[in-house]
Amino acid sequence: MVSMAEGNAAVANGDHCTVVFGTHKGKTGVVEDWKLSKSGHASITVRQADGTRFKTLARNAARAGA
Repeated sequence: MVSMAEGNAAVANGDHCTVVFGTHKGKTGVVEDWKLSKSGHASITVRQADGTRFKTLARNAARAGA
């Protein structure tokens, strides 16, 4: 199991990731857009293999294979 702290530090643009917490738990894809909000929360856009995109918090995702 990946801790939330590891998930936040582990994903960057271009990485293949797996969402391990939250609404999109279990989905995988490539990180396209990593942004830091004014409140300090990092969010990412993930593109799945079929082209579907979704947004989630970076802390909810971990680099695949990590």
